[in-house]
Amino acid sequence: MSYVAVALGGFLGACARYWLTEQLGTVHGFPVATLLINLAGSFVLAWFYTFTLERMPIHPHVRIGFGTGFIGAFTTFSTLNVELWSLWRNGLWLAFAAYLVASYLGGLACAGLGYGLAMRQSRLRTVPDGKDVTS
Repeated sequence: MSYVAVALGGFLGACARYWLTEQLGTVHGFPVATLLINLAGSFVLAWFYTFTLERMPIHPHVRIGFGTGFIGAFTTFSTLNVELWSLWRNGLWLAFAAYLVASYLGGLACAGLGYGLAMRQSRLRTVPDGKDVTS
C-alpha cells in the first residue's frame, strides 16, 4: 500500500512542480521556479516530518505519500544541476554562483526553519478546554 501512496503523491507533486514552473519560469535566464520550488520543498519536508513525529502522529502511508511521493517529485535535484550546468556553459558566472549558493545554503536554511517551526509547534499542548498553551 505504501507504493500506492508514493505513486499518488509523486503524481500530484510532479503536476504541482510542472504548473509552478510554467507560472514562474525564469527571469533573465535565472531559474527562479526551480529555486523557489526546492527552497519551499526543503522547508515543508523538514517541517512536515518534524511536526508529524513530534506533535501530530499520522499514518505512515500518509507520511511516505506526502514526504517521499509529493515532496520528492515536487522538488528536483536533477533539474537544479542541469540548470547549473546551463548557466556555467553559457558563461553566466555570477548567476551560476548565486544559484548554487542560494540553492544549497538556502535549502539548508529553509530546512532549518521548517524544523525550528515544527519544534516550536510541538511544544504547544492542548489543555482540556481546547486552547493551546506553551509548555
